[in-house]
Amino acid sequence: MPVQYDAYETVIGLEVHAQLLTMSKLFSGDSASFGGEPNTHISPITLALPGTLPKLNKKAVEYAIKMGLACHCEITGLNYFARKNYFYPDLPKGYQLSQHTTPICKGGYVAIRTEEEKNIPLNRIHLEEDAGKSLHDVDPENTSVDYNRAGVPLIEIVTEPALNSGEEAYAFLTEVRKLLRYLEICDGNMEEGSMRCDANISIRKKGVTTLGTKVEVKNLNSIRNVKKAIEYEAKRMIELVETGENIVQQTRSFDASNGTTFPLRTKEEANDYRYFADPDLTPFVVTEDMLQNIKSMLPALPEERVHHYTQELQLSEYDARVIAEEKDFADYFEQLIQHVNNHKASANWMLGPVKSYLNENNLSINYFPVSAPTIAELISLIDQGKLNFSVASTRILASLIKDPGQSPMEIAGVLNLIQDSDEDNITAWVNEVLFKMPEKVLEYKKGKKGLIGLFVGEVKKASKGKADPKLTNEILLKKLQ
Repeated sequence: MPVQYDAYETVIGLEVHAQLLTMSKLFSGDSASFGGEPNTHISPITLALPGTLPKLNKKAVEYAIKMGLACHCEITGLNYFARKNYFYPDLPKGYQLSQHTTPICKGGYVAIRTEEEKNIPLNRIHLEEDAGKSLHDVDPENTSVDYNRAGVPLIEIVTEPALNSGEEAYAFLTEVRKLLRYLEICDGNMEEGSMRCDANISIRKKGVTTLGTKVEVKNLNSIRNVKKAIEYEAKRMIELVETGENIVQQTRSFDASNGTTFPLRTKEEANDYRYFADPDLTPFVVTEDMLQNIKSMLPALPEERVHHYTQELQLSEYDARVIAEEKDFADYFEQLIQHVNNHKASANWMLGPVKSYLNENNLSINYFPVSAPTIAELISLIDQGKLNFSVASTRILASLIKDPGQSPMEIAGVLNLIQDSDEDNITAWVNEVLFKMPEKVLEYKKGKKGLIGLFVGEVKKASKGKADPKLTNEILLKKLQ
């Protein structure tokens, strides 16, 4: 019998670890920056030498609260850290400091858009420290350990088991990364490990409400791989059930080279970690004043910007979402509209010439050489009829990119590109064109109205590109009538 894949529903919960962009580690002054020679960002505290005591990084707490507010969470007032006991060579203390009983952020949700909008409920966002890194390629006979990453502050964003496909997981992670970058608390770079994801996957027959046996897939280093791993694992689990086999609760890893998963170990339960409150760290309190101060520092977030662009600036939803996708890109757009009132033209420039240049050169907007006020000046010159868009977006923009210190009007003057909006001059060019094309004029008058484009093009040639196209069109229509 064929496998009845459509008879099953996949249920997914995600655990996303995001490395916070603090200067120092969660409980010490050691550098939290990425990279560096192995074991150079360490101290007696990172190595957990006898007599050392941790001290909490206030900035990490602030960053966690920012993410909680962006995800509509309830912020916990009284917080403490617990020891999560398990032994790994890259965990020098023999335990990890994490928030088990009192996550700093409870509940909340992240809105995603696939075929429809859906709010993915969160269980919690909590703070914890990262472990070091075991290396197996330095010495083939032994495991080497780099403790640079040990103690780096993380937030763990834990969803409820509320996602139902790899596509939804992809959309969720994309939104989470966008929020992290907007808040400037994590760069979201999964390839460097600053954002990591584990997926808890189970299956059940459609209509069943209880959860099936779950499998956790770890070591997912890209959003695309999360989607692939979920799709592979769901298929594997359905095939097991359909052939009468049992699903074993375990931790698996994903092999990106062939798109499959393989077992690592049986899954631990919470009581295996023997959590208890850390006696070396005093509880910390999030006061109302602290909370209000952090709220005041939050930037306008993507959905807020999309609403502003569509409702107040009258942009299309597509344009608004593309502009709001990256904070720096949206910030540039908002600088632009401070200098010019034509919001639609501003969006067209951002999504047309500006984005094309960035894509062609693999750059972010931070490296675009032309300032927002200069682009605004180009838009104003087009609106005033002094330049046409084609010339402004190619020849003048190219000149500005090479030498951003120039003025658009100066370039237009030097290159003889200033558009002629003098009605008498354009009328003369129109008369000249119509006089040379009597047969086409007759065809137009008999109903071939599409010939207007030919006449406009001929006037453009006659004027060497200087005739204002809008005025040209108006004068042609009058003459032809």
